[in-house]
Amino acid sequence: MKKTLFLNPPSFDGFDGGAGARYQAKREITSFWYPTWLAQPSALVEGSKLIDAPPHNQTVDDVLKIAKDYELVIMHTSTPSLANDVKCAEAIKAQNPDTRIGFIGAHVAVLPEKTLEDNPVIDFVCRNEFDYTCKEVAEGKNFADIKGLSYRDNHGNILHTAERDLIHDWDAMPSVLPTYAQNLDIKKYFIGYLLHPYISFYTGRGCPAKCSFCLWPQTIGGHNYRAKSPEAVGKEMEMAKSLFGNSVQEYMFDDDTFTIDKQRAIAISKHLKRLKLTWSCNARANLDYDTLKQLRDNGLRLLLVGFESGNQGILDGIRKGIRLDVARQFMKNCHKLGIKVHGTFIIGLPNESQETIEETIRFACEVSPHTIQVSIAAPYPGTELYRQALENNWFSSQNLISNSGIQTSTLAYPNLSSTQIENAVEQMYRRFYFRPKAIIPIVSEMLTDRQMLVRRLREGKEFFSYLKERQMVNPS
Repeated sequence: MKKTLFLNPPSFDGFDGGAGARYQAKREITSFWYPTWLAQPSALVEGSKLIDAPPHNQTVDDVLKIAKDYELVIMHTSTPSLANDVKCAEAIKAQNPDTRIGFIGAHVAVLPEKTLEDNPVIDFVCRNEFDYTCKEVAEGKNFADIKGLSYRDNHGNILHTAERDLIHDWDAMPSVLPTYAQNLDIKKYFIGYLLHPYISFYTGRGCPAKCSFCLWPQTIGGHNYRAKSPEAVGKEMEMAKSLFGNSVQEYMFDDDTFTIDKQRAIAISKHLKRLKLTWSCNARANLDYDTLKQLRDNGLRLLLVGFESGNQGILDGIRKGIRLDVARQFMKNCHKLGIKVHGTFIIGLPNESQETIEETIRFACEVSPHTIQVSIAAPYPGTELYRQALENNWFSSQNLISNSGIQTSTLAYPNLSSTQIENAVEQMYRRFYFRPKAIIPIVSEMLTDRQMLVRRLREGKEFFSYLKERQMVNPS
């Protein structure tokens, strides 16, 4: 087995480019997801090390001191962070030209040839679901015999092996939790709507939904949800308690649609109740009352829900598969049951206009999730949205982020400019949060929990700083 380093390289201050998030960017407040996409292959490679540089404030110099002892470095990248990640790879190669460097992530899975052509420092990229591909590279197998690999041979030729099948036996996949415990400081990971410290990870991959903008199902995970059995997840959570004790305040199941199999979700929740664990997960805005109640009774605290828009035409256009009247009833049920909801919205999807933006803002204020995230539509290569943008000449720029890591709009429409899309983000945040129905619950949290008081004051300062920085990026 080659001595292997899995690396999420240093990036912009506060930039979460290596996470499983769909919108890699600097966020309104300090936010870092766990590097599950790197941790899973690391868990497969015995003796490997995982570095997640951004949340641990590690610089390129810090990384170089560690990387000098490794034969193989596998780096996670994304479309907005690729150029920055390549610079880190070049520094590693300059230090030790014999180091083999490979990249993983949705961008290189979709554009393997171009990535290798444009960046001679990269020796190989792993396509599609890359966990076992990484393992076989670390084992020293001949590149030509490894499925799912694109690589540069000794003559500089770029070659591609056959596609690798998706993983179906998820019970056989090792847990990422020991990898977290050995390599990461859990106190460095913050998400504004999750308790601190928290831990997030996947119990499976794939999403049956066909949303045109969503990155992972269209590039790596596929549309068939493949997951661990409730029994396997139960054992994994027992392991979590033995590894972290009571230090973790909340576990977040980051599967795209953890609740798509309601009976599985309920069965897992019973294990969580037995272990007295507080937990959260992703869900669609159509989960029924009875399921919500059972999950809440078994420790569910919060749901992360993608509403995306308050206009039905836009939702239908992106194939969201959700009706606004159903989403409204879902939110009434969550409020009734005391389940907190973090709602995510996207500005700038196809057919967006000033009128539909107004509808989205009004809808968000009406259903009133506890917190929201407002993102700009991001046309990542490999998605249906990217294809539509090319076909319809919607691109105003190819830069998904500014030089500071703030997300910018690469799309513009005949009736809506990039500037208007970007301005709408700040407008929506201000109109949602600067109203009593949003402020009172947050203030109540602060008055009853000193840790939450300190945290919300810090986040408030960061939020206003973020809005100021966004205005500097887009002064108009």
